[in-house]
Amino acid sequence: MQQHRMNIVIAGHVDHGKSTLIGRLLVDTNSLPEGKLEQVKRLCEKNSKPFEYAFLLDSLQDEQSHGITIDTTRIFFKSKLREYIIIDAPGHIEFLKNMVSGAARAEAAILLIDAHEGVAENSKRHAYMMSFLGIKQIAVAINKMDLVGYSEEKYLQIKNEYEKFLEKIGIEPVAFVPTAAREGVNLNSLSEKIKWYKGKTLLEIINSFSKKDVILESPFRMYAQGVYKFAGHNNKRRTIAGTINSGSISVGDEIIFYPSGKKSKVLSIEEFYKPPKNIAVVGEAIGLTLTEELYIPQTELICKINEPQPKLTNRFKASIFWMGKKPLSLNKKYKLKIGTQNVSAVIEKIENVLNTSELQYFDNKITVEKHEVALCIVKTDSKTAFDLVHEMEATSRFVLVDNYDISGGGIINENMAEATVIVQQKYSDFEIALNNFIRENFPHWEAKPLGQEG
Repeated sequence: MQQHRMNIVIAGHVDHGKSTLIGRLLVDTNSLPEGKLEQVKRLCEKNSKPFEYAFLLDSLQDEQSHGITIDTTRIFFKSKLREYIIIDAPGHIEFLKNMVSGAARAEAAILLIDAHEGVAENSKRHAYMMSFLGIKQIAVAINKMDLVGYSEEKYLQIKNEYEKFLEKIGIEPVAFVPTAAREGVNLNSLSEKIKWYKGKTLLEIINSFSKKDVILESPFRMYAQGVYKFAGHNNKRRTIAGTINSGSISVGDEIIFYPSGKKSKVLSIEEFYKPPKNIAVVGEAIGLTLTEELYIPQTELICKINEPQPKLTNRFKASIFWMGKKPLSLNKKYKLKIGTQNVSAVIEKIENVLNTSELQYFDNKITVEKHEVALCIVKTDSKTAFDLVHEMEATSRFVLVDNYDISGGGIINENMAEATVIVQQKYSDFEIALNNFIRENFPHWEAKPLGQEG
């Protein structure tokens, strides 16, 4: 039985072979569009370039000219078990934030390490980011084994070193697999070149990842990504479009919008070029029409009234991974984006800072440097709707924008009391009550408001 589509991120240090591995996997499983392989081979021959499997993915001109993956590439892939979206995340340190944005959608991860180069600093950062984003299903591919003569000793050396690091950050990988992507070793079938390896192929490991069925059972969450009004054919209803983050929605369900608090019922569930349906589930892109005509901003989080509700406050505690050109600073205005919500925010307090490569904690810092993680108290200028990371990952993740540049990513750990202004009381309760009584009952005495005596 075909299962629902799964998102997998593949990450690793630059030149450790991610694009080559994915390209070869697509070829070996016949997942490429018809004629694509021959087209790329002809183009390489025309330009007098040796064919590389990575060229199948490098669609951006800058990527081919520089030889590195700049942005996160999404590849549609299909095995006998189910469909996948494989996210080829950039490995270069300067593109780490692109990797984070790609990994934020993933349910499982493959971490790639070059057998010849060994564990790089970015190999540690990427592993920490997987843990930080709540990705529990992680496998490690030790690639380019052909460059070390398929040495079991070298494989075990890297495996033991990386395994100890992963244990420190709470990651227990489901498997380690030795591969040589260019040669197709241990991708779709076990190779005679590595007889000492008795484990699963990379494809078998990918197929063994379990789908997060719990998301279907979770409370309904969907961000309003667009509101459309179609005229003609007696249809003037507004359609609220979005992709379901968790749970399910049915015609007739009572829903509430956050942060506005507006309520209505679902009149219909629609999809492009398909007939209306009675129910939609997590992962589906849909449009909702309502029984009442409501004005809904394209920044609302939609929930069902009879289910657990999200948090709604202007203050929370979050773990933030900083990637900005300038340090993250206290009391500086940033834009915080969570789902389609976009609010101004300041860092009220930095509780501690973690160096992600050395795993060292620092207290009493007033800034967070590039590639550091900090536990912070964040205050927004208006109420924001969210869930906590241990409750629901998708609606706990946010980004921070500094001067139009996405500079940080975060997850919300704790809901905190709303920020209030406390004014020191100068007068006794008796004096305040007496003054109010005189003003209300004896206005001709001209009692002055407290603070204006004299």
